[in-house]
Amino acid sequence: MSTKDFIEKDYYKVLGVPKDATEAEIKKAYRMLARENHPDANRGDASAEERFKDASEAYDVLGDAKRRKEYDEARALFGSGGYRPGPGAGGGSFNFDLGDLFGGTQGGPAGGTAGGNFGGGLGDVFGGLFNRGAGTGGRTQPRRGQDVESEVTLSFTEAVDGATVPLRMSSSAACKACSGTGDKNGTPRVCPTCVGTGQVSRGGGGGFSLTDPCVDCKGRGLIAQDPCEVCKGSGRATSSRTMQVRIPAGVTDGQRIRLRGKGAPGERGGPNGDLYVVVHVGRHPVFGRRGDNLTVTVPVTFPEAALGGEIRVPTLGGPPVTLKLPPGTPGGRTMRARGKGAVRKDGTRGDLLVTIDVAVPKDLDDKARDTLEAYRDAIADEDPRAALFKAAKGE
Repeated sequence: MSTKDFIEKDYYKVLGVPKDATEAEIKKAYRMLARENHPDANRGDASAEERFKDASEAYDVLGDAKRRKEYDEARALFGSGGYRPGPGAGGGSFNFDLGDLFGGTQGGPAGGTAGGNFGGGLGDVFGGLFNRGAGTGGRTQPRRGQDVESEVTLSFTEAVDGATVPLRMSSSAACKACSGTGDKNGTPRVCPTCVGTGQVSRGGGGGFSLTDPCVDCKGRGLIAQDPCEVCKGSGRATSSRTMQVRIPAGVTDGQRIRLRGKGAPGERGGPNGDLYVVVHVGRHPVFGRRGDNLTVTVPVTFPEAALGGEIRVPTLGGPPVTLKLPPGTPGGRTMRARGKGAVRKDGTRGDLLVTIDVAVPKDLDDKARDTLEAYRDAIADEDPRAALFKAAKGE
């Protein structure tokens, strides 16, 4: 609250009460204005928020007997129709400004006392009043809602293609019993320590100042006169809600997704916090994941690997694809089916990586056994491990 505001603002007019109003009448008028114009009940209405701030500032002065007396005396001396300092000397005029007077200086700029000398007395009277949160104007500030974190478990297919899932979450929200005011009657007072900002400054050395949350109002900027029994004066209560959340395609296990503005509601017109969703992805019995690519292992028979041919390969959620297997394909070789993988951020798809696994039969009938033995005899002179032994000897 500035010196000018304190002298020139008509707080009685703001609250709509006469100058001789009783304490009860002032309190009643303030409560009515606070209920009608509270930001939590008038979201997005800047004019209502301004009226609420003005009423809180007025009540912060008139609701305190000592401050009201100081205000009345200042208004009588300097306010409308009263004395206003101006230039010149003589005729009882004073050559000084209010900044010097309320700053506690002795007399005028030159230390003169033409026409009288206040000797710093008025500075002593008003000094404590104007030092309460100077520069803040007693205005309660909007406060951003808290960020909320939750978890969701998706199937492998949902993670690849994206999904909309219901998410039940609990977060701090305005207490319904007191409409977020923290006061049983809905008429909290502006915190006199931080003057509604929710923060206080302290010297940090070297000409710097540090800002900390106000301990008296716990950073809210408001103090309940009659604390709400539900929220114990905090103005906040735990609220549970279920919301539909769209998880984008291509998310991976353990990924943390940020959803702006989906967290806890803000206070006094402040923005909502953000919602962070940690995604857990289940396993698939057939497919795996490697970045934007899907993986699958496909068994082939020995004749298919040796002679080559066409094999059918399953895809995730789509029809099978046919791959051409070259003759002499070894086990462990990876082939690629383009565009059959996971969805990328740009909407395109990765590939399906197909690993060949040569299947060895466990049981053979007589005809199959005779055929394999004949094949073994036919290649008896070939040693597939000869090159291995030469390499081991460094040859």
